[in-house]
Amino acid sequence: MLQLHFREMGQGAPLVILHGLFGTLDNWQTLARRWAEAGHRVIVVDLRNHGRSPHAPEHTYTLMSEDLLGLFDQLQLGPDTTLMGHSMGGKVAMRFALDHPQRLGKLIVVDIAPRFSDMEHQDSVITGLNAVPLAALENRQQADDALAQHIRQMDTRQFLLKNLYRRDDNSFAWRPNLAVLTAGMAHVGEEITAAQPFLKPTLFIRGGLSDYINADDKLHGIPALFPNSQVETVVDAGHWVHAEKPEEVFGLVKAFIGN
Repeated sequence: MLQLHFREMGQGAPLVILHGLFGTLDNWQTLARRWAEAGHRVIVVDLRNHGRSPHAPEHTYTLMSEDLLGLFDQLQLGPDTTLMGHSMGGKVAMRFALDHPQRLGKLIVVDIAPRFSDMEHQDSVITGLNAVPLAALENRQQADDALAQHIRQMDTRQFLLKNLYRRDDNSFAWRPNLAVLTAGMAHVGEEITAAQPFLKPTLFIRGGLSDYINADDKLHGIPALFPNSQVETVVDAGHWVHAEKPEEVFGLVKAFIGN
């Protein structure tokens, strides 16, 4: 169990937010501040091997769920807590809800289903990140140039480059534990299963242009584990729903945790 890095703001019923693969708590800062202003105690978290949380040799959903349990205990979060996660963070949130249903009041999952994913769509990202010559870098533009050889989409590169930082000796480094994530990518794609479903209110938010939640997930995969769930689609949004359509996501979450 690792002690996770987090940031806290606001007062009221707790809302805990988990980022996706190669993300950090910073990805949710703007929306987190708005939910805090709307009357919630918002806690944004860096998952293991990401952001400013510790690195570890293993990266599994069971371990990430245990890390989160430690944070719940540390912050004395009660059963009125809502847990929300995007993508990989959504799978962590599902795992936690199924493992520790008594610790939550509600669950929100953003653009991910519990089913298995082969993670092949991350191949170019993994290759690109590992191709950046950290020791020889003099500036961020050189890192972008190296990434661009493998990742054409500029917005994806900008998202990834948020993980690049300078050490005290002025050399560049990645915040994520790239070696462990590269080796353990199969674990990130694992299916979330459980003997017993999570019976409390659950909201799935999907991007209308994303295929991370499909028709079969809505009919079978999601209701089997989360029978008290609803799926809301944000039109004209891809996988990064909260970045592309923040107003819609803000409203959906506020309505769901407010009632």
